[in-house]
Amino acid sequence: MTARGWFLFSLMGVVWGIPYLLIKVAVDAPLSPSMVVFTRCALGAALLLPFAIRQGGLPATVRTHWRPMLAFACIEIIGPWWTLTDAERHLSSSTAGLLIAGVPIVGVALARFFGETERLGVRRVVGLGLGLAGVGVLTVPHLTGGDARSLAEVLVTVIGYATAPLIAARYLKAVPTLQLIAPCLALAALVYAPAAAMTWPSTMPSASVLTALATLGVVCTAVAFVAFLELIKEAGPTRATVFTYVNPAVAVAAGAIFLSEPLTATILAAFTLILAGSVLATASGAGAATRRPVLGHPEGRVLAKRLRRGPEPRSDRPDRDEARAR
Repeated sequence: MTARGWFLFSLMGVVWGIPYLLIKVAVDAPLSPSMVVFTRCALGAALLLPFAIRQGGLPATVRTHWRPMLAFACIEIIGPWWTLTDAERHLSSSTAGLLIAGVPIVGVALARFFGETERLGVRRVVGLGLGLAGVGVLTVPHLTGGDARSLAEVLVTVIGYATAPLIAARYLKAVPTLQLIAPCLALAALVYAPAAAMTWPSTMPSASVLTALATLGVVCTAVAFVAFLELIKEAGPTRATVFTYVNPAVAVAAGAIFLSEPLTATILAAFTLILAGSVLATASGAGAATRRPVLGHPEGRVLAKRLRRGPEPRSDRPDRDEARAR
């Protein structure tokens, strides 16, 4: 990977690792979750929509793909961003960031329901087990009082974050990323505008809260998506997503430095287990390259017919066989 690629990789590791800190600052102000989500989506949409419109064909894209785009918006943004923000009213930003690290693990499990036929293998199963153990180590101390609801909200967020990319990969491959993200952010802003208006703060938030909201909307939403697109072009889609393993470490460090959140042995153990589990569960094993087609799949049915038919007999015309081979 080039120096530019490493720069983008490092940038993404930070800009999608600090939202938990910024959300915590906003909800402790206190601002309502609806207000925080509305501000983030409105700022992101305002910055990205002009670029999406400039690409041309945005109305046609929305008309053609509105159903999967609506599903993506609800599952990736409208639902998870509110549940995560509401959960951080009771959970530390470090805990929220670590729990979100379980997204790759849930994604591996959910991929089976989206037509993924690759066998998990021992390594990936061990990874799933390690990741779930890390989540258990982190959540058990919070299973009392009001934290149980917050944990459930983070679980909803994790499932949404794991499901939405599968929808995008299967149904939205032909949609340019800006033309996917910008309308989804605009829709989310419209959805939360009434609730944000009803919970609008009576006094102007402090400068630190306004800075957190601006950074959340501009850097962690708009700029982050642009940087992610450039990283995909530079390093490819597979290596580009590896930065998600850096995000939890950034979330924990930011919470400890800026919010004085405790950095306990339990958090370190959970982080180690979740990180190791995510790497193992999402790693492509040697069997991936030699994966056989499923017989229920069209490709598999063609293979089955060829096996039953046996090798084609050679004719007495070598030139005809050569043309058929070509």
